[in-house]
Formats: sequence, structure tokens, C-alpha cells
Amino acid sequence: MMEKILILDFGSQYTQLIARKIRELNVYCEIFPYNKVPNLDNDIKGVILSGSPFSVRDKNALKINLSNIRSRFPLLGICYGAQYMSHFFGGEVAPSETREYGRANLSFVNSDNQLLKGISLNSQVWMSHGDTIINIPDKYNIIASTNDVKVAAYQVQGEKTWGIQFHPEVSHSIDGKTLLKNFVIDICKCKQDWTPDSFIDSTIEGLKQKIGKDKVVLGLSGGVDSTVAAMLLHKAVGKQLTCIFVDNGLLRKNEFNMVLDSYKGMGLNVIGINAKDKFYSQLAGVCDPEKKRKIIGRVFIEIFDAEAHKIENVVWLAQGTIYPDVIESISIKGPSATIKSHHNVGGLPDFMKLKIVEPLYLLFKDEVRNVGKALGIPDNILGRHPFPGPGLGIRILSDVTPEKVRILQEVDDIFISGLKEWKLYDEVWQAGAMLLPVQSVGVMGDERTYENVVALRSVHSTDGMTADWVHLPYEFLAKMSNNIINRVRGVNRVVYDISSKPPATIEWE
Repeated sequence: MMEKILILDFGSQYTQLIARKIRELNVYCEIFPYNKVPNLDNDIKGVILSGSPFSVRDKNALKINLSNIRSRFPLLGICYGAQYMSHFFGGEVAPSETREYGRANLSFVNSDNQLLKGISLNSQVWMSHGDTIINIPDKYNIIASTNDVKVAAYQVQGEKTWGIQFHPEVSHSIDGKTLLKNFVIDICKCKQDWTPDSFIDSTIEGLKQKIGKDKVVLGLSGGVDSTVAAMLLHKAVGKQLTCIFVDNGLLRKNEFNMVLDSYKGMGLNVIGINAKDKFYSQLAGVCDPEKKRKIIGRVFIEIFDAEAHKIENVVWLAQGTIYPDVIESISIKGPSATIKSHHNVGGLPDFMKLKIVEPLYLLFKDEVRNVGKALGIPDNILGRHPFPGPGLGIRILSDVTPEKVRILQEVDDIFISGLKEWKLYDEVWQAGAMLLPVQSVGVMGDERTYENVVALRSVHSTDGMTADWVHLPYEFLAKMSNNIINRVRGVNRVVYDISSKPPATIEWE
């Protein structure tokens, strides 16, 4: 059994950051919705309650039975979690006199407390709440305060139970990682043995046991996730794995041949399928992004199924599903509402008759890259920007046609090539171009034009859960705009997207 920290999600936008910060300590953790608590096995070393956009004072406040948790495991409540353990156990939570959002400083710190070891007076923390704890239950001791929040942190006497009203998982809480380390390493006694090498060893062994002598097919995209999944499977089952790379006509310029070439020296058995026309015909006239995603997924499955049936005795379908896909695709009341359909998540239609194996479903994006590096996968593949499963189909903000694909491929190629030429590519987590469903008036030479508008997008991120737009040099953007308008027939205006996630998603659809 692998030891882990259990994170119970009440819907906070920061929940995934808690998990990432803990995994940076080489400790494994998992996120579960507050109302779907898993079996509390002995491999759980501690429990964290997340924040929430909801209030504990609401009539329909999100509630959880903590009796079996508080008696068995170290427990840390963050923001809503801290307010919950106060409000429903004899304390009182009320609206803040001044809604406290943003930076604050600790005016009192009990540095002798195990949770706050190494955290200094005046340490900056990040607050994000409209309610505050005004009275704590009996046998709760205040261990930290700010000028505006008397109960910034507390511990329950005689218990390894803590609550904090600030967010240690965000970078603005300067000593946040120290606090989490105190809880996870010193209090929960985790061994810090969650490493790329340990993941590879345990995953390969698990794949061998699960798959045995069966045959496996995997849909390669040329991206990091499917490549790392393929290499793990290759090391586990060797020639039992067949990889299929489908050209859906929505790839980047020349990507089909480039991807096939890149796998030649990696020992993978890859079959390339040109299916552009089928995708274009099925997408004709469809503008709704969710419908496009579903069509692209369905047609891919149909083609993939046909190719898989050409291989005798295939039992398993391997997918490059990663943890953010899983988290975003859970839909329950409150936390983790579905943002969009993910092409890897949700199972297969009955007619495929294949079992699913997902070697990466526990990993965040940066962890996938670390595993890939440990596997010896070339940097030019590991360093590739993420690319959406539906490809350019969700970067064309209207119906998809071969001509629109041509335009966007040319624009995207100029932009991505420019980032590489200007040594900016590796400073960006993801970049791409969008073809907008509007046309604008322009002047080219002596002629008036009425042509397409394209938007360029580049973001900084770690795992795609949050993202900030990149401040690319004006000179670079000016050069890209000039090159695109001069070289791409059908475009006369270029704009740059300066929206962050949240509230805007990375892709426009």
C-alpha cells in the first residue's frame, strides 16, 4: 500500500494547488469530493479539508461527518475547513466586518506549535474569505492571528487537529510550504518517497500484473501525456503494445509526419492513419463547441475501433489521461463542477469491448514531464507545449472547414516558429492561435478587405488548473502580426489575449 494524504474538496479554486504543493514534497496525495470519502485505510497518513466558495452559515452548507477522521488521523482544515470545525463544534462564524481578501501579515505566531515551526512573526499569508471565526469552541487554542483576524489559526487541545483561515498553498503565503511540510512530514510522518523513479517502478510492475500477456492499443497524439504513457507500457509489455496515430485534419501544420518521424528511434510500434476527410464531413456546419468535442471524440473512437480490430486479440485500450482531466470531469453538487468534456475521460461505448488502462491518471502535468525525463524521453518531445485533444477544432470558433483549418495552421505555424526563433518557446507553458467567428475591415495596398481576425494566446502554468497570460515583448508581437497578415491569405487583423485562468479558460472553447 502507498501512504498518502487525503484531501477532501469543498469546491475551492485552490484545492489542486494543495495537492501540487504536497507532491512537491515527494509525498503522494489524492483529492476526493467532501461527500465521496473513500475507505479510510491505514495507508492514509493525514487528512486536509479544503476551502470553499460556500459559507458554513448557509442553510445548505456542505457538511461532512468527521467523527471517524478526527479520532484516527492528523487533520488540517483550510479556510472553510477551519470554519467548519469551529462553527459546527460549538464555536461561531460570522460575516467579516471587512471582507478579507489578499495579503495579510501574522501579528501573533505561536512558534512552539508543531504546525507553525519555522514561521516567523509578520509572515505574509493569503486570505480569501467573507466569513471569519469570532468564537472558537472550548479546548480550541489560538496559535496565530493577524491584525484583522484574531483566529488566523488554532489547534484542538489533545488532538492532532488544526484549522487555519489563510491559504498556505498559494505562493503569496510566503511560509505556506513550510506549514504544509510541518503538517505532512513532521506531524503525519510521511516518508517523502513519492518520486519519478518510484512511480515508474511501481507503475511498470502494476501494468505487468494487470495486463499480463494481453495486447494493448494506445492512441498517440505526439504530446507529452500519450508519449509517456506509451513508454511506460512499452517497458511493461513490450511488443504487446500497438500505438495508433490518427490524423484528424485538426493537427498543427505538418504535425502528422513530424510526430511519426519522432518515434522512429524510440522502439514503439506506431501505425499512422489519415482520416481528415471523415472528420471534416462529420463536423460540417457544427458550431457548438461541446458538440464539436463530442463529434471529434466519437469519430476518433470509430476509426480507432476499426484499426484496433485489425489487430487480433486486443484486450486493453491505453489512454494518456492525467489527474486534472479526472478532477475537471467529476460533476457533483458544489465542488469540481464539469468545465468541459475531456476526450480521455468517461469510458468507452459498449461496442468497443476493450478494458481501459490509464498509467498517468494520478499525475499532474509537471509530474508527467518529470517521469518522462526519468524514462529518457527526448527533450524535444517533453518540452512540447500541451495541445488539446480536439486540436484546432476548438480553436476555430465556428464551423470547421478545410479552408479554415488551412488558415489557422499557417497562423499557428508562424506564431510557434516565431516563439522558437526568438528563444521564447521554453518560457511559455502553452501557446496557440484562435480563428475568430468575425471579420473586420482592412486595407491592403489600395484595396479594401473584409477578412478574418485571429487571436494569439500564450500562458504560464504548471498543470493547466490555473494560468496567467505571458507578457511577450511588443517587438515580437508586432513582428508576428506583420508576418501573419502578410503571409496568410484570408487574415487582416491579429489580436493578443490577455486573460488569465480563472476566469478565462486556456482554450477559447
